Amino acid sequence: MYSYDTITEAIDDLKKRGYTHDFNVVTNKLNAHDDFEIKEMYRFEGPSDPADEAVVYAIEAPSGKLGILVDGYGPSSDEHNTELLQHLRERTR
Repeated sequence: MYSYDTITEAIDDLKKRGYTHDFNVVTNKLNAHDDFEIKEMYRFEGPSDPADEAVVYAIEAPSGKLGILVDGYGPSSDEHNTELLQHLRERTR
């Protein structure tokens, strides 16, 4: 597992390692019933602003396509992302 100081650093490195697709629940319509797998997860907490809290997920699609999904948590979480990611986390365990 890698360690990153910022969200940007995590995204840049994941892209260099082949996670180039932008998984976005709304535009790409990820289906929670598909066998997407969370390969890596990095949580970031804003030093003073709760809006800066986010999780960066490195995801592999059934096709082998690698991509990234960034989701806020706390007050900035996205309901659709949260439901999908909860389902994926439960399957990954």
